[in-house]
Amino acid sequence: MKRRRLGRSGLTVSEICMGTMTFGNQADEPTSRAILDQAYERGVDFLDVAEIYPVPPEFHYAGASEEIVGRWMADKPRDRLVVATKVAGPGSGWFLAPVRENRTSLDRHHIIRAVEGSLTRLRTDYIDLYQTHWPDRAIDQEETLSALTELVRAGKVRYIGCSNETAYGLTKGLWASDLHGLARYETIQNNFSLLFRRFEDELAEVCRREKVSLLPYSPIGGGVLSGKYQDGAEPPGARFTAYKDYNSRTKAMLSRFLNDATRASTAQFMEIARDAGMAPATLATAWSLAHDYVGSTIIGATRVQQLDDTLAAAEVSLSKDVLDACNAVSREIKYPMG
Repeated sequence: MKRRRLGRSGLTVSEICMGTMTFGNQADEPTSRAILDQAYERGVDFLDVAEIYPVPPEFHYAGASEEIVGRWMADKPRDRLVVATKVAGPGSGWFLAPVRENRTSLDRHHIIRAVEGSLTRLRTDYIDLYQTHWPDRAIDQEETLSALTELVRAGKVRYIGCSNETAYGLTKGLWASDLHGLARYETIQNNFSLLFRRFEDELAEVCRREKVSLLPYSPIGGGVLSGKYQDGAEPPGARFTAYKDYNSRTKAMLSRFLNDATRASTAQFMEIARDAGMAPATLATAWSLAHDYVGSTIIGATRVQQLDDTLAAAEVSLSKDVLDACNAVSREIKYPMG
């Protein structure tokens, strides 16, 4: 598998990252370990976790995904893996009361508590990439970045990144790092797919100019672009099947990503994929990788078999005709994304 450098950091990673949001819930521990084994055997050495995973939690608990990954890593050479995790941030509280009693401020106290918890659950003494899961507008960026820099200098964290951030927030953070000599965000992890291209509005330019790498999550639109929700299907155990019964926030997310417009465009993407001789999920993941500011695309799975299509994207180079066809569909249809 090809490798890419993240931002201006010393981290080079597989161009596909194994996301773990389902581990401990939709995927039990034996299934999660089998997924990790298969990804590792196929060349994936980059893992993305978070202190609040799994999501949705339902009858499980925050931190379970980190614990599963930690137990899986126990017999692996640590220096052959690049492990990313996240400190919650205020926007994460809607999933559940996180492991830190829902105290998700990105101040120094909570960041230090969070990293110690993650290190314990992951059974490691350092984290390669530590990310703020959601921004905290109530706290000065300087305080957040100072706390993260303290972790870097202590050797507990190698590099830092942000997630679900705006162009303003990323730019202000980079400016604060330059001004005060603090660790800088080398990555930004945001939602980006053929069904959700808001990142291109402003953030793409910031990433290119400032050499920050995007780590796209949900490259297949929460599974929508695989085609499994077509014709009103509700696959048992699938994310959006579960979301419709969870809470108002998940129902709102469901309506944005799964509606008449997205199903209609997915049908067109499926035709493009078929004509190109690949699975729809392969097409969607390869489209994500085709952007020069992407460092590594985060995939997810609830079953080992799902990896076949997404990992195949690492072996695909989309032609200009295929890219043009995809762009024509995604840019012409108006998605009610909010």
